[in-house]
Amino acid sequence: MFDLKTINSVVQQLEEERGIPRDKTLEAIAMAFATAYKKEYGKKGQIVRASFDENTGQVEFWQVKIVVDREQVIMEGDAEPEGDLKDTAVEDIKIRFNPEQHMLIEDAKRIKRDAVVGDELVFPLEAKADFGRIAAQTAKQIIIQKIREAEKVSVMGEYGEKEGEIVAGIVERVERGVVYIDMGRAVGVIPYEEQIPSERWKTGDRIRAYLYAVEETPRGIVLKLSRAHPRFLAKLFETEAPEIAAGTVEIKAIAREAGSRSKVSVVSHDPHIDPIGSMVGQRGVRVGTVTSELSGEKIDIVEWNEDPALFIEEALSPAEVVSIELIDSEHRAIVIVTEDEQSLAIGKGGQNVRLAAKLTGWKIDIKSAGGATLDEEEPGEAEEEVTPTIEEKVPEAPKA
Repeated sequence: MFDLKTINSVVQQLEEERGIPRDKTLEAIAMAFATAYKKEYGKKGQIVRASFDENTGQVEFWQVKIVVDREQVIMEGDAEPEGDLKDTAVEDIKIRFNPEQHMLIEDAKRIKRDAVVGDELVFPLEAKADFGRIAAQTAKQIIIQKIREAEKVSVMGEYGEKEGEIVAGIVERVERGVVYIDMGRAVGVIPYEEQIPSERWKTGDRIRAYLYAVEETPRGIVLKLSRAHPRFLAKLFETEAPEIAAGTVEIKAIAREAGSRSKVSVVSHDPHIDPIGSMVGQRGVRVGTVTSELSGEKIDIVEWNEDPALFIEEALSPAEVVSIELIDSEHRAIVIVTEDEQSLAIGKGGQNVRLAAKLTGWKIDIKSAGGATLDEEEPGEAEEEVTPTIEEKVPEAPKA
């Protein structure tokens, strides 16, 4: 009846190249036949279903009737219900009986003894193979629509599993500061605020980024990507350091100013393993690889400590701390450093103390051992809102 070789070839190709399950394609073909049959030969309200045998090419058609109770329906000749429908409970709303679509329970029991309301009874229809142009066109549209839906589900499933991971693609174009990436079966988007400021991308460049959201839009599946997200840095280290992937060494928090400098706090769950050494690698190979991927971003790795004072001291490295006073009620730390260490503790533009505050979650006010606060020379108190952990949210990318 049909060119089975061609049909099977198309079904196999859709499965291999676009990830659409074979049964979904065959389901779409059967639905298309049912739609074409109803359009060409069906009656008003009739429910038609079809099955397609991929081995023989035979198509069978059935009419489906739903079993209803007489109290559920309005029979021909019955008076229309009075009153406002908005005041009627959903279960009390009646439907108009259509013999092509419904069957009363008493009639259904004559055919199937154990029939109950809501059951579907099927009746074979005469097989047809000759469909008009309009019916055939409708069937084609149904197949295309169902295949697109199945492909969308497949893509969502594939990339849904990769959410929270690093993915790679090819730069398709850069438009108004937004980088669009060809990911093969979907489009990736890196908005301006999720890029490393010093980086410039051009069409054809291969790029890696952190996948933080998979969204369905009218134009298809859009993958929201970031190279500025703290978790991008965490995932890069996970790739380079087996100790992190194994869970022996844990990244506790990250404070990042993408493209410029980051601070990472780590802890080892094995007393025989040095967490900082694991991150740095032999001769700095591991941290060097991550720095190269991030366009030269400087990375400070410090050891996490549950004692806030010791953790703050570590976070301010490479500056040497004389003493720390914690004010718990304000969640603020007053850090005393020597005059020689002030500029190092502050960092260029206050960056070192700012990142330390983000990393630890404490507001940090640095004072010199002579009593002068760094406010006299540079801003020294990290007043901004603190969101130090690597779970911090990333602003949503604009829809493509």
